[in-house]
Amino acid sequence: MAKSSYQTYRRRTRINRNWLELPDDVTASILCRLGAIEILTRAQKVCMPWRKICKDRLMWRTIDMRNDGFLRDYDFDLDKMCRHGVDRSSGCLVDINVEHFGTDELLKYITNSSTGIRRLRLVCCYGITDEGLIEVASKLPLLEHLEISFSFASAQSLEVIGRSCPLLKSLKLNKYAYRYPYDECDDDALAIASTMHDLHHLQLCGNKLTKDGLQKILDCCPNLESLDLRKCFNINFGVVSKRRCSKRIKSLRLPDDSTDDYEFDRANRRELYAQTHCDPDYGDFLLLGRSVFGRDW
Repeated sequence: MAKSSYQTYRRRTRINRNWLELPDDVTASILCRLGAIEILTRAQKVCMPWRKICKDRLMWRTIDMRNDGFLRDYDFDLDKMCRHGVDRSSGCLVDINVEHFGTDELLKYITNSSTGIRRLRLVCCYGITDEGLIEVASKLPLLEHLEISFSFASAQSLEVIGRSCPLLKSLKLNKYAYRYPYDECDDDALAIASTMHDLHHLQLCGNKLTKDGLQKILDCCPNLESLDLRKCFNINFGVVSKRRCSKRIKSLRLPDDSTDDYEFDRANRRELYAQTHCDPDYGDFLLLGRSVFGRDW
């Protein structure tokens, strides 16, 4: 009796949802949570109302081309998709994420079409060169957040970016980390210290900077609130220096801190395995670096 009553209650209260009856702004809010690839390949093909919403330029203020790096093995022209999204934004683009593809020409197309970009994220974009970054830097005067992870950026391009983007508040410059061969280089740190004085957040995972380079950053970037130095194996923190740095920085991650919450830890092991067929679980984070790609990442 109780079970029958419960089933009757469920039948009476069950709601048959028709997603097409949702207001356009609610539907747009839901679709915005998808990446650009999902929107272009699936969502816009569901029905005409959704296709109309997906063509609205406001849907393309943010272009998220996130992918796991394996779409290159399938029939996806990510460059073409990205350009299509930029076209749909009609100059309204403020936030773009490019992963596992990209060229200097694409970067130039993006910056020529959109002058109001505030956030730029480049991950594993091996086709984007130092020269390409230097060329577009002057077209990003409103840039506030920049990430260049496992893509080439020299101290020279960092200096040009720092001078061209006076509003820059957050920089993530992550590289393939390795303990050996032992190699020190403060070029990135000096470029950051000399041109990016208003940084609030800085992530330098896998960088080869030394304690001197770190000190230069701390001296020249007085507004730093968070600093991530995981896998920066050239920096040896003593008790005194660690305490001094912790007082100054609200969120401090040290070279040997856990990378369990670092989004690229496992992903980059897979990327390394795909290109070298080395055991992705062997060693410390990513040990190869320069020897794999023929240049310093």
